Amino acid sequence: MTTSAAATVGMPLAAVDTPALILDLDAFERNLERMANAVRGTPVSLRPHAKSHKCAQIALRQIVAGAVGVCCQKVSEAEALVAGGVSDVLIANEVVGTGKLDRLAALARTAKLGVCVDAAQNVADLDAAAARAGVRLDVLVEINVGGDRCGVEPGAPALALARAIAASGNLRFAGLQAYHGGAQHLRSVANRRDAIGRAVDLVRSTRELMETSGVACETVTGAGTGSFPLELASGVYDELQPGSYIFMDADYNRNEVDAAWPHFEQSLFVWTTVMSRPNAARAMVDAGLKASSVDSGMPQVWNLPGVEFVKASDEHGVLVIAPGVEAPALGEKLLLVPGHCDPTVNLYDWFVCVRRGVVEALWPVSARGAIR
Repeated sequence: MTTSAAATVGMPLAAVDTPALILDLDAFERNLERMANAVRGTPVSLRPHAKSHKCAQIALRQIVAGAVGVCCQKVSEAEALVAGGVSDVLIANEVVGTGKLDRLAALARTAKLGVCVDAAQNVADLDAAAARAGVRLDVLVEINVGGDRCGVEPGAPALALARAIAASGNLRFAGLQAYHGGAQHLRSVANRRDAIGRAVDLVRSTRELMETSGVACETVTGAGTGSFPLELASGVYDELQPGSYIFMDADYNRNEVDAAWPHFEQSLFVWTTVMSRPNAARAMVDAGLKASSVDSGMPQVWNLPGVEFVKASDEHGVLVIAPGVEAPALGEKLLLVPGHCDPTVNLYDWFVCVRRGVVEALWPVSARGAIR
């Protein structure tokens, strides 16, 4: 982490140096409350995905708003969150390798930790690591519900793996991880509804098979920002894992939204400066590939119709200005909506938290670079 942020508390947004990662606190807090309201009064719990923000301060605010804990993807993310005061973390991913497993087991001495598996060898290795650390680990079986990424097949293969966990001396079978990542960005509500409907059927039949076979499945966890109302209404899921809802991004903003679903506002931005104006139709900003992820498309220029971010190189972003549109001036600062919030956050050391145009707080991206 660098020793200084791009801003100081009390500074006007206009004075914040660029590029910087800006969090609109009012919009962020409304997003927190909307998600909390969505699950309030239901039997389903919220376990937000911290890979989106990698920030202990944000995780703690999610827990204060009603979340039972958070999930993440890497042991190093869990270590950073626990060090920041988060006491309940699910690593919603497989962890392989003696070094990582020993770190995971050691962390379970100081916090409630869970992890996922999709192979019998991983179960045996986890059991050995837990024995070395003198802990008992919660382990969930990840099943493939259509994303074709990690996950054992539903039904009998998942049951066999659950039995292997239950038979281990240092592990506890804690349920099923069932996340359909590919469904999150299906643009139409109908397509997402179909994909999640198929996933729910697979989860339901697997859970029923386990319970009729004498294996208690206490928790089914999964879902994301693009589909969570469907898992919430399914009667099958016990926990929801949306992450991007607190920020949103250009990719999620392209999704069709059911009017009955909660509306989440854009709260995360990249603050950038116009560094060159070669001609009336083109401008350069100082936010390129090292300032905003483009894996899900280019950033969008916020509230400037006719000005489009079309290309990024290492340190430059190219804006094209439509004919007749007043172009931003040299030195003018602009807000960009990241194409994909999660990897964009990982490019920064700090969230510059702004309320009504003034910097209110600086929150460290405490798990930045936590990829092991």
